[in-house]
Amino acid sequence: MPRITPRFTRALAYAARVHAGQTRKGKPTPYLAHLLAVAALVLEHGGSEEQAVAALLHDAAEDHGGLPRLRDIRRRFGRGVERIVESCSDSLAPAGGAKEDWRVRKERYLRHLRSAPQAALLVSAADKLHNAREILADVRAGGAHVFRRFRGGREGTLWYYRALARAQGARPGAHRPLVRDLHATVLALERASRMGRPRSAV
Repeated sequence: MPRITPRFTRALAYAARVHAGQTRKGKPTPYLAHLLAVAALVLEHGGSEEQAVAALLHDAAEDHGGLPRLRDIRRRFGRGVERIVESCSDSLAPAGGAKEDWRVRKERYLRHLRSAPQAALLVSAADKLHNAREILADVRAGGAHVFRRFRGGREGTLWYYRALARAQGARPGAHRPLVRDLHATVLALERASRMGRPRSAV
């Protein structure tokens, strides 16, 4: 069992500051809920405290500051956490800077997964699984129009999550239970996306 130290508490406070006011895409849910869920999945599946700290911080550099933020994470939480966060980021554009095209970033991230550090695979799988589960729940509740929130739309989003599941599954040392859950969630998402908008109860 991983030992949880004040380092985890400091990372939680840091994540709360960095993502203050940020919500999940198209929803009022505080972004911190996603970070806590990813950290919980990491710990539930045998991850170390270092991986759990990285789970709390995995979007900090991508969403809020790029390389300067990544260097600050290294200074505060160590090189191991920095490497995982960097491996979970598909962009390190500076604050206010324009990111590259969505498809370009996603294809590069998929290529990166072929050689990403072993410690990052669990955090990445937990992140993508929680995202896919949340999209699935939203599609089941509100219909396929939910995909309008995402730059890839329905087809691009489904392509990306299918490709993520394959890329994780192809890596030796990937966390098989999480990868199986990701595959199953993507299949359920594909089925749900083909259905019409749910009818309101009468």
